Amino acid sequence: MIDNEYDVIVVGCGPGGSSTAKECAKRGLKVLALDRNLEIGTPVRCGEGLSENSVQTLGLDMPNGAKAQKIKGAIVYAPDGRRIKIAFKGTEGFVLERKMFDKWLAMEAGRAGAMTVPKSNVYDVIIEDGYVKGVKANVMGKDMEIRAKIIVAADGVESVIARKAGIKSGKNPMFVDSGFQYEMVGIDIEDPHSIILYFGNKIAPRGYVWIFPKGKDVANVGIGIAGNLGGEMTAKKYLDKWIETQPGIKKGSIIEVNGGCIPVGNFLKNMVVNGCLGVGDSVNQVNPIHGGGIAESIKASRIAADVIDKAIKSGDLSSSVLSEYNERWWKERGGTLKNVEKVREMFEKMSDEEMNDLGEVLSGEDLVDLAHGKNYAKVAKIYAKFKVKGIRRKIGI
Repeated sequence: MIDNEYDVIVVGCGPGGSSTAKECAKRGLKVLALDRNLEIGTPVRCGEGLSENSVQTLGLDMPNGAKAQKIKGAIVYAPDGRRIKIAFKGTEGFVLERKMFDKWLAMEAGRAGAMTVPKSNVYDVIIEDGYVKGVKANVMGKDMEIRAKIIVAADGVESVIARKAGIKSGKNPMFVDSGFQYEMVGIDIEDPHSIILYFGNKIAPRGYVWIFPKGKDVANVGIGIAGNLGGEMTAKKYLDKWIETQPGIKKGSIIEVNGGCIPVGNFLKNMVVNGCLGVGDSVNQVNPIHGGGIAESIKASRIAADVIDKAIKSGDLSSSVLSEYNERWWKERGGTLKNVEKVREMFEKMSDEEMNDLGEVLSGEDLVDLAHGKNYAKVAKIYAKFKVKGIRRKIGI
């Protein structure tokens, strides 16, 4: 079933990995995609949101079974309870059934000609003459060495391949959040067609609590907090504490539990080495404000496949050729995400009082723009004024 040599080996069959495998296979390359889990799509590690704009822009003709709920807006609560209603005009979205979505992407890769294999733990890379030339893996219980012209690290935020290949040294806790989530049923949902977000350093330091509806009484209820807080309070403990204050949520039943790390910035200038490149969470390609990485990883996969195809056809697999991936990603996505990172850094420095002040003057449209890296200068000016206001408040002026 598995050969000893391929054009491309993709490690990880999340959205970025499966999309890279599909795009490479469509270009006529011989592709092997390996995933460590028994079932592709498990475990779920995110709130499962995806915008309609991303679906259309990326041309994702996904099955209805992958869409749990249509989302038409958002409700945002400031620390003081102030409610901001946002209508997603022309930018509606979905809460996904992530297991179905990821499995569908893997099927699309298979239909394009890639060989996908679950229960395959890739634990090392083969490096010869300064080039990554293959992987060492336990494939369905059998230890194997499999070679390829290009290896793609798509194995998530804790990427073994990116680290072993020398693309990145490890996680920086300043840029990794801790996430925890319950899928719950039998709960009261304020609006089943809006995502609901709660901000405040007391409930979610350097983050927020979310409710992503999947039906009239079913939702993902989760939290993301700073990963470098230390102490005894984990993401789970913060979420449990918040749920205790919400009778309409507390009464529900838990049907699934998920947790993990979320990269939130620290974008890499270099994502390639000789014979290897990274895609998705493995190289921090995630929106730093809302932590969404599905669309970002799929966009990156298409750039990666173009560059991989050119490199293989030219016979030059060096980092100097693969560096076109860096250049194109930074031009097409990196600049925008860097602006989003600036917005996040600004919010991280805010006290609850400053968040409340900001909530008085920002519209729902302003918040949507900020999440996409727009209007940063406008909000920075407002924030500067509120810093002065905060100082005056503290000294009683």
